[in-house]
Order: sequence, then structure tokens, then C-alpha cells
Amino acid sequence: MPMYKKAMFILLIIVIAAASGTYYGLYQEEQSAVLESAGTSDGDLPAKEITVYVTGAVNKPGLVKVPEGARAADAVNVCGGLLPTADSEKVNMAQALKDGQQLKVPEKNPAANGSQNDRSDKSKSADNGEKVNINTADEKALDTLPGIGPAMAKRIIEYRETEGAFQSIEDIKKIRGIGDAKFAKLKDKICI
Repeated sequence: MPMYKKAMFILLIIVIAAASGTYYGLYQEEQSAVLESAGTSDGDLPAKEITVYVTGAVNKPGLVKVPEGARAADAVNVCGGLLPTADSEKVNMAQALKDGQQLKVPEKNPAANGSQNDRSDKSKSADNGEKVNINTADEKALDTLPGIGPAMAKRIIEYRETEGAFQSIEDIKKIRGIGDAKFAKLKDKICI
């Protein structure tokens, strides 16, 4: 019987050692996974930057570099903030920015401020023979285009705010309701 007890004792020690080794191995794998994920955090990698063109009622308009995933408010802050005449309600400050995007911050009422130098093409309209810039035109200017009413103008502006600036005039066909026929009427009256 003593030999049997000795064998059982050794077997019990082997089982405990195996269980402990398995537990320790799993614990080490979990710890290394935590360390690996901590080592690849965004803080260790150089942040990618995008370039955005900020114009309008900001202190220092121009090209600014912001981290990828930045919001409109971040770009405005890099430009020194808003001017007192800025109409911040017309700019979605939470809008995510894309590389190459233009961000226009309008003034509250440029005519009341005596501003003769509106840096956008908003005052230009298709009625007087000048082309309308589809990247900067407001709803009123877009409404002067043939086949573009207030609802379509809002869709164009909404697309611009969510997708960024149009890269070519043909991109306007991405707007629901503007196909080849309507584009044929518009192409000589729009620009980017």
C-alpha cells in the first residue's frame, strides 16, 4: 500500500504542476497581447497629417496641416480662431475633414460690414453669364443654375459638407437628381 500512496502522491504533483504551467502560459499570452496592443497605440506611431484650405472669417486663412481625423474646429483653431464677424452657425465644426478639403467660414452679413472682397464666388450667378463655383456657392447662387432649385441646392451643399470639395465639375453628377442631361445644361455655367 505505501507504494500505491507514493505513486498517487507523485501523480497528484504532476497534475498540479501541469495545471499550474497551463495557467501560467495562458496568463503570459494574455499579458503579451496587452503589451503588444499598448505598443501599437496611436501615441507611438507618427500621426498622419492632412492639409486643409481654410478661408473666410478666420484670423489667419490659408493652408493648414491637421492630424488625420481632425474636425473643422481643429482647423479653425490652427488658423487662430474665428473673427468676430464669423457666422459659426453656418459651419459644422464637428465635420470630419479630408485631405485637400476647403473649409469656408462665412461672415454673418458681409454687406452690412461693407466687405467688398468676398473671397468666394457666391455673388456670381449663372444669370449674368459668370460661372458659379460649386465648391463655394451658397444656396442662392446655386439656385440661379438651370434645373437647380432650392432642394437640389441644399443637396449640393450637404454633399460638399459631408464628402468634401468637388474635384471636378463632373462630380456634381454624384448628387441624386443630377444626371447626364441636367449636367449637359450645367457644365458651361459651373466651375470648381
